[in-house]
Amino acid sequence: MAAGEAQAAAWHERDRSALGNPETGIRAVLFDFGGVLSESPFTAFARYEAENRLPPGFLRTVNATDHDANAWARLERGEVTLDEFGALFEAEARAAGHNVDASGVLALLGGAPRPAMIAAVRRARQRYLVALATNNYVSVHSEHDLGGVSGVLELFDEVIESYRLGMRKPEPAFFEYCCDRLGIAPHEAVFIDDLGINLKPARRLGMTTIKFVTEEQALEDLEAALRMPLR
Repeated sequence: MAAGEAQAAAWHERDRSALGNPETGIRAVLFDFGGVLSESPFTAFARYEAENRLPPGFLRTVNATDHDANAWARLERGEVTLDEFGALFEAEARAAGHNVDASGVLALLGGAPRPAMIAAVRRARQRYLVALATNNYVSVHSEHDLGGVSGVLELFDEVIESYRLGMRKPEPAFFEYCCDRLGIAPHEAVFIDDLGINLKPARRLGMTTIKFVTEEQALEDLEAALRMPLR
């Protein structure tokens, strides 16, 4: 085994049953990626809309229309290829009144990383299980690179990606799968995401949820939930 592989294996060889806070019952933290650990793609969407004379919020409107069966949802569940997605998404945009370039929209997803949030994952991992719970598609990452952040996957005990499962947030089954992978009950998890639509089903299952609005607010809320400093 190469030195790097041995180090990665050692990183993940730990007693999961010993992790967590017995006072709160919290054992794990689930992090969204885009919008939490990196800049929200909605910021890039707004720039694209302005540059291409599209109505503000147009791309989000297309993605919110028939949100469980549209092109974006099918891509994130791994049901369509990139070419198939492109044709479907552009047709949906035309039906909504405007022309867009699907490949150009996908290129907007690589937001700048948020180093303080990524550092919080490292610190949380000292006492808790940490998992990445993300909606993505097959070409977003390489084995050790997600959203342009080298090595980020190695920070997590579990990396849970929608396209590999054939299900996505906000489907309740996605969160149930996350808990099964971590070996926890939903009430033993904190889940942080920037979209309320993803937080609602997690909360109904019993998870403690945090909506990312600003980095400062998110870190404060997460520190309060975990009862430990993350900065």
